[in-house]
Amino acid sequence: MIRRKNIVRDSEFKEKVIDLRRVTRVVAGGKRFRFRVTILLGDERGRIGLGIAKGSDVQDAISKAKNKAKKNMIAIPLNGRTINHEVIAKYGAARVLLKPAVEGHGLKAGGAVRFVLSLVGIKDITAKCLGRTKNKLTNARATLSALKMIKTRQ
Repeated sequence: MIRRKNIVRDSEFKEKVIDLRRVTRVVAGGKRFRFRVTILLGDERGRIGLGIAKGSDVQDAISKAKNKAKKNMIAIPLNGRTINHEVIAKYGAARVLLKPAVEGHGLKAGGAVRFVLSLVGIKDITAKCLGRTKNKLTNARATLSALKMIKTRQ
Protein backbone atom coordinates (compact mmCIF):
# COMPACT_ATOMS: atom_id res chain seq x y z
CA MET A 1 0.00 0.00 0.00
CA ILE A 2 1.44 3.35 -1.07
CA ARG A 3 0.78 6.40 1.07
CA ARG A 4 0.45 9.71 -0.67
CA LYS A 5 1.28 12.84 1.21
CA ASN A 6 -0.74 15.96 0.80
CA ILE A 7 1.82 17.72 -1.40
CA VAL A 8 1.46 21.48 -1.70
CA ARG A 9 2.86 23.02 -4.87
CA ASP A 10 4.17 26.57 -4.94
CA SER A 11 2.45 27.41 -8.21
CA GLU A 12 -1.09 27.04 -6.85
CA PHE A 13 -0.60 29.66 -4.12
CA LYS A 14 -0.23 33.40 -4.26
CA GLU A 15 1.99 34.96 -1.61
CA LYS A 16 2.03 38.32 0.11
CA VAL A 17 4.68 39.54 2.53
CA ILE A 18 2.70 41.60 5.02
CA ASP A 19 5.46 42.44 7.48
CA LEU A 20 9.25 42.59 7.32
CA ARG A 21 11.18 43.69 10.38
CA ARG A 22 14.80 43.83 11.43
CA VAL A 23 15.17 42.41 14.93
CA THR A 24 18.23 42.78 17.14
CA ARG A 25 19.88 40.57 19.71
CA VAL A 26 22.47 42.21 21.93
CA VAL A 27 25.53 40.05 22.65
CA ALA A 28 28.92 40.73 24.17
CA GLY A 29 30.67 42.68 21.48
CA GLY A 30 27.70 44.31 19.77
CA LYS A 31 24.35 43.65 18.16
CA ARG A 32 23.29 40.75 15.93
CA PHE A 33 20.70 41.62 13.32
CA ARG A 34 18.18 39.16 11.89
CA PHE A 35 15.02 39.59 9.82
CA ARG A 36 11.50 38.55 10.78
CA VAL A 37 9.06 37.97 7.94
CA THR A 38 5.30 37.49 8.11
CA ILE A 39 3.90 35.95 4.93
CA LEU A 40 0.45 34.90 3.74
CA LEU A 41 -0.12 32.09 1.23
CA GLY A 42 -3.55 31.66 -0.34
CA ASP A 43 -5.10 29.90 -3.31
CA GLU A 44 -8.09 32.30 -3.66
CA ARG A 45 -10.44 29.30 -3.34
CA GLY A 46 -10.81 29.12 0.43
CA ARG A 47 -7.38 28.03 1.70
CA ILE A 48 -4.92 30.30 3.48
CA GLY A 49 -1.84 29.97 5.66
CA LEU A 50 0.16 32.38 7.79
CA GLY A 51 3.88 31.91 8.35
CA ILE A 52 6.28 33.82 10.59
CA ALA A 53 10.02 33.12 10.51
CA LYS A 54 13.37 34.70 11.23
CA GLY A 55 16.54 34.40 9.19
CA SER A 56 19.97 35.91 8.84
CA ASP A 57 18.96 37.48 5.53
CA VAL A 58 15.59 38.37 3.99
CA GLN A 59 15.46 35.50 1.44
CA ASP A 60 16.23 32.93 4.12
CA ALA A 61 13.46 34.31 6.33
CA ILE A 62 10.97 34.35 3.42
CA SER A 63 11.63 30.72 2.47
CA LYS A 64 11.28 29.61 6.12
CA ALA A 65 8.05 31.58 6.49
CA LYS A 66 6.65 30.04 3.28
CA ASN A 67 7.27 26.54 4.61
CA LYS A 68 5.55 27.41 7.89
CA ALA A 69 2.60 28.94 6.04
CA LYS A 70 2.18 25.74 4.00
CA LYS A 71 2.10 23.71 7.22
CA ASN A 72 -0.45 26.06 8.81
CA MET A 73 -3.02 25.94 5.97
CA ILE A 74 -6.66 26.22 6.93
CA ALA A 75 -9.78 25.84 4.78
CA ILE A 76 -12.54 28.46 4.96
CA PRO A 77 -16.14 27.63 3.94
CA LEU A 78 -17.19 30.23 1.37
CA ASN A 79 -20.70 31.10 0.21
CA GLY A 80 -19.97 31.97 -3.40
CA ARG A 81 -18.04 35.23 -3.28
CA THR A 82 -18.70 36.03 0.39
CA ILE A 83 -19.05 34.44 3.85
CA ASN A 84 -22.16 32.91 5.43
CA HIS A 85 -22.67 35.20 8.43
CA GLU A 86 -21.30 38.15 10.38
CA VAL A 87 -18.46 37.42 12.79
CA ILE A 88 -16.32 39.34 15.29
CA ALA A 89 -12.98 37.99 16.52
CA LYS A 90 -10.21 39.17 18.82
CA TYR A 91 -6.50 38.38 18.91
CA GLY A 92 -4.38 40.35 21.36
CA ALA A 93 -5.29 44.03 21.01
CA ALA A 94 -6.76 43.49 17.54
CA ARG A 95 -10.51 43.11 17.00
CA VAL A 96 -11.97 42.48 13.55
CA LEU A 97 -15.56 42.61 12.30
CA LEU A 98 -16.47 40.76 9.08
CA LYS A 99 -19.87 41.26 7.44
CA PRO A 100 -21.11 39.42 4.33
CA ALA A 101 -22.19 41.56 1.39
CA VAL A 102 -24.26 41.14 -1.76
CA GLU A 103 -22.60 40.22 -5.04
CA GLY A 104 -20.95 43.19 -6.72
CA HIS A 105 -20.37 45.06 -3.44
CA GLY A 106 -16.62 44.53 -3.54
CA LEU A 107 -13.93 44.02 -0.94
CA LYS A 108 -14.26 46.86 1.57
CA ALA A 109 -11.38 46.36 3.99
CA GLY A 110 -8.03 47.88 4.76
CA GLY A 111 -4.55 46.91 5.85
CA ALA A 112 -3.67 43.32 6.65
CA VAL A 113 -7.36 42.35 6.74
CA ARG A 114 -7.65 43.14 3.03
CA PHE A 115 -4.64 40.95 2.18
CA VAL A 116 -6.04 37.99 4.15
CA LEU A 117 -9.51 38.24 2.61
CA SER A 118 -8.26 38.64 -0.96
CA LEU A 119 -5.91 35.64 -0.67
CA VAL A 120 -8.77 33.51 0.72
CA GLY A 121 -10.81 34.40 -2.34
CA ILE A 122 -13.55 36.51 -0.77
CA LYS A 123 -14.68 39.15 -3.26
CA ASP A 124 -17.74 40.74 -1.56
CA ILE A 125 -17.38 41.63 2.12
CA THR A 126 -17.20 44.56 4.51
CA ALA A 127 -14.52 44.41 7.20
CA LYS A 128 -13.55 46.78 9.98
CA CYS A 129 -10.63 46.79 12.42
CA LEU A 130 -12.22 47.66 15.75
CA GLY A 131 -9.08 47.26 17.85
CA ARG A 132 -6.66 50.02 18.71
CA THR A 133 -3.56 48.39 17.22
CA LYS A 134 -2.06 49.05 13.82
CA ASN A 135 0.15 45.95 14.02
CA LYS A 136 -0.28 44.01 10.77
CA LEU A 137 0.57 40.65 12.34
CA THR A 138 -2.08 40.83 15.07
CA ASN A 139 -4.70 42.18 12.66
CA ALA A 140 -3.98 39.30 10.26
CA ARG A 141 -4.21 36.76 13.10
CA ALA A 142 -7.50 38.28 14.29
CA THR A 143 -8.87 38.00 10.74
CA LEU A 144 -7.79 34.36 10.54
CA SER A 145 -9.46 33.58 13.87
CA ALA A 146 -12.63 35.29 12.60
CA LEU A 147 -12.55 33.17 9.44
CA LYS A 148 -12.11 30.02 11.55
CA MET A 149 -15.34 30.88 13.40
CA ILE A 150 -17.44 30.79 10.21
CA LYS A 151 -19.93 27.93 10.14
CA THR A 152 -21.35 26.25 7.05
CA ARG A 153 -25.06 26.22 6.24
CA GLN A 154 -26.62 22.90 7.13
